[in-house]
Amino acid sequence: MIEWFTWVQVWVAIAAGLFCLVLGLLGRQPNDYSLGATALVELLLIAQLVVAIVAPFVGNPPRGSLPEFYIYLVSALLLPPLAAFWALLERNRWATVVLGVVCLAVAVMVYRMYQIWVFQVA
Repeated sequence: MIEWFTWVQVWVAIAAGLFCLVLGLLGRQPNDYSLGATALVELLLIAQLVVAIVAPFVGNPPRGSLPEFYIYLVSALLLPPLAAFWALLERNRWATVVLGVVCLAVAVMVYRMYQIWVFQVA
């Protein structure tokens, strides 16, 4: 895992989460910007999946529990699309808040995946 990519991903998820939380608390319904911010988080997660698949083959094996890593990754990959789908169905300000909370949860999961990959010894 590339350290700068992980930190970019964490900060994008935090920024997207705060953006969606503020919009939701201001009473805004899910709009193109909040859904786009969530989609950017999802695209970075897909890139991380590719990195996680390729990294062991180029000499960067994980140092922690691989099942735990992939459980976090699959959870993080599923949450944003499910939240966006729900937000499109509900179309209220709380759906925007949920998008923000999901993005912040993904930031925590990505950081935990980074810890598993780099620091944790199995």
